[in-house]
This record gives sequence, C-alpha cells and structure tokens, in this order.
Amino acid sequence: MSLRVESVSKKYHQKQALDNISITFEKETIYGLLGRNGAGKSTLLNIINNRSFATSGSVKLAGETVTDNEAALTHIYLMSEDNLFPPQLKIKDIFKTTEGFYGSFDWSLAEQMLSDFDLDGKKTFKKLSTGYRSIAKLIVALSVPCEYIFLDEPVLGLDANHRELFYTYLIETYQERPRTFVISTHLIEEIANLLEDIIIIDQGKLIRAESIETILKNGRIVSGPKEQVERYTQSLEILGMDTLGGAVTAYVYGDLPTEKAEVQIAPLNLQTYFVQLTNRKKEK
Repeated sequence: MSLRVESVSKKYHQKQALDNISITFEKETIYGLLGRNGAGKSTLLNIINNRSFATSGSVKLAGETVTDNEAALTHIYLMSEDNLFPPQLKIKDIFKTTEGFYGSFDWSLAEQMLSDFDLDGKKTFKKLSTGYRSIAKLIVALSVPCEYIFLDEPVLGLDANHRELFYTYLIETYQERPRTFVISTHLIEEIANLLEDIIIIDQGKLIRAESIETILKNGRIVSGPKEQVERYTQSLEILGMDTLGGAVTAYVYGDLPTEKAEVQIAPLNLQTYFVQLTNRKKEK
C-alpha cells in the first residue's frame, strides 16, 4: 500500500509554496524529508495529512484520495510543532483519545517510553515544557497503529540524551513493527544513519529523491590544484565548488573517471550533499 503525492502545488496569495510535487512513499521505509527554512516541507506534510488543501494535485493512499477520507486518514499520522491536543487533558487521556480514533494503541510501548523519558502521564499537556510536549507527541506517534508516520521537527526542545533515546526507540519499533516513517528535520547528521531514502525540497520544488546508498556511492569531494580538479571532474555533476588561492575543492556527483587521480578524493556525507545542493550563493 503506497502513498502517492501526485502533481501537488500550493499557492498562498502570490507565493508558490509547492510547485508540482510528485513523490511515492513506499511501505516500510524510513525517509528523510530535507529542505531549508521555508522550502515547503511542512506545507507538504500538512497537505498529505489533510490539515491543508492543495491548490492543485492530489494525495492518494492505495489509489484512494486522502482528502476528507476518514478511512484513509486512519492509516496516516502526523506529529508536528502544532499543539493540537487539548491543553487541559492529561497525557494518558490524550493516549485514550488517540486510541479511540485509530482503533488501537500500543500501551505497553507508551508506558515504557513514559518511564524512560521520566514523563508523568498524569500531567496535563499545558503544564509541559516544549521538550516534554515533543516527547508526549512522539510517544503518541510511535504508539499509533498507522502504516505511515510523518514526523515534522520531532525533536524540538529535546536535549541530546533524549534525542538519542528517541532515535533508539524509533529503530526498535521499526524493527518490531515495520512501517513507513518520514522525518523532516534540520539535524541531518543526527538522523543520517537512520534513513534509507531522502527527499529534498528547495523553494517549493522537488530537487532530489533517492536512496542514501546511491548518494554515498556517487557523492565525492575532490580537491587539489585547480587545473587537475577541473580536468578530473569535467564529466561529473558539480554540486558546488570552493576556491582558495590556486587550490579547489569540488563537490561532485556521479561515477568517477577510471583514469588515475592526481587529486585527493573523499566521501561526501549527507549534510554536505544537502548544503551544496541548496546553497544559493552559487546562484548569484
């Protein structure tokens, strides 16, 4: 059961927030949704989860549109910065309300997470700090029975220890009950090892959708004297380039030439790949 975003565009007044986005989210996969501030990530997630409406295009789950489709929406869950839970409700009452809508809830997991995160389930949502509100929402997200879980800035306000604990729970629950996770975050280095595929949106446009394996295989940093670097990289996609005196560092993508390299070659990590793809300085 795949979830398909088909030619989705969104316009706010004169601003094009999303421009003809098409993506397929396959089942049982962990995706990273990456983009700079204002790229359109949250807008896309809100449209997928029926919290906002596309100007054009559609979102379909197993061929059925999700717009105002309660049956389809029970398979999809979005955890975001928005505080949609009634502030006066206790945390465990929020769990019960969620169970009522989705039909089931992993109480065993929720209780264990409450204990490990040192969160009192009898506290009301409004009395929680920003970090503990995020934790409460994360517990709900991991405990619902949905096949598609969307996490928009999931670790907002969490300290390093709590972030690591969440990542551990994410992987453990994914292994025990595989489903699709889509994580939108700016903490790229922290989540890189969790991801299987990435989607990069820039200025409302989809600019990349590929596997982490492909990126690590094809991305390289090539450095050395300007002439040698330019000659060696002429057949590659140049993502970006830094120059210092007569030395050049090129961020490239593609199959490396078979000729002997007279330059230094290093792997390109996910964060550097993202920064070079979306670096607007090169457009000036």
